[in-house]
Amino acid sequence: MGVVDFHSHYFSRTFFETLAQLSPREGSVEAKLEAVAGRTGLEIPDGDGDAHLARWLGELDAGDVEHLVTFASVPPEAEVVADAARRSGGRITGMVMVDPNDEGQVRRASGMLRARSVRGALVFPAMHRFEVAGDEMRGLLAALEAARGVLYVHCGLLVVKLRDLLGLPRAYDLRFANPLAIVPAADAFPGVRFVIPHFGAGFFREALIAGAQCANVYVDSSSSNAWVRTNGLELREVFARALDVFGPERVLFGTDSGTFPAGWRRDRLEEQRGVLEGLGASESDAARVFGGNARELLGE
Repeated sequence: MGVVDFHSHYFSRTFFETLAQLSPREGSVEAKLEAVAGRTGLEIPDGDGDAHLARWLGELDAGDVEHLVTFASVPPEAEVVADAARRSGGRITGMVMVDPNDEGQVRRASGMLRARSVRGALVFPAMHRFEVAGDEMRGLLAALEAARGVLYVHCGLLVVKLRDLLGLPRAYDLRFANPLAIVPAADAFPGVRFVIPHFGAGFFREALIAGAQCANVYVDSSSSNAWVRTNGLELREVFARALDVFGPERVLFGTDSGTFPAGWRRDRLEEQRGVLEGLGASESDAARVFGGNARELLGE
């Protein structure tokens, strides 16, 4: 069985255009995107159709990746990602980003969950300023429970580099970013599987406590995990403690891949495999982290 990456971003043309339209900078959408590409070397997709999907599938083949879970990172990208998943030959599963303060977004996500065109949702409490167990989340949580869906709850440090490059204001309130806020929602909706990305991105202790309290809370290992500097930790210690508290059954491998030319981040797979080998993890435990747990969540 190959690797399953449980955390990536599709980053279609629609994603880039949506943020460029929100940018207060002067100029057309095309000019703003050209400026970003010039400053960073990012390759902005020409469109949302066959070429972008083919590029992602080529990355999966080159990286020996069995399956990719990928996000629509802005609401208008939801149908793009759902369409890519439908046309991927079973290689891609889509998730949709939702601001639960917007009832229209909740209705659309709920419909997509019922149709199984996506298998879960991603929310940013710090960005959109809401409580995971608040009233605004109940409709989405009910839809996720009915669909046996997955809810990614971004906690801790939040940096969206493209937003910064486009001059969008940082309206993040980290008081809403504590993993402990997930606990009452996880207790109220036991059929929803809650995933805390990036080991809590700085709120590691709180992520461990949430996982110890609730059996339906998971962590993923995605991103560079540069947040470890805020905790005085090394990735080896993070994995050791996460495996001890969550068990190998609730730790999910992810890369946070999304942009080109970087493409799918094999370096993160190799780093994390090396960490688990250094910890003496069994082959069966490593197999769960790098694919088995994801297959179980997606298979239900």
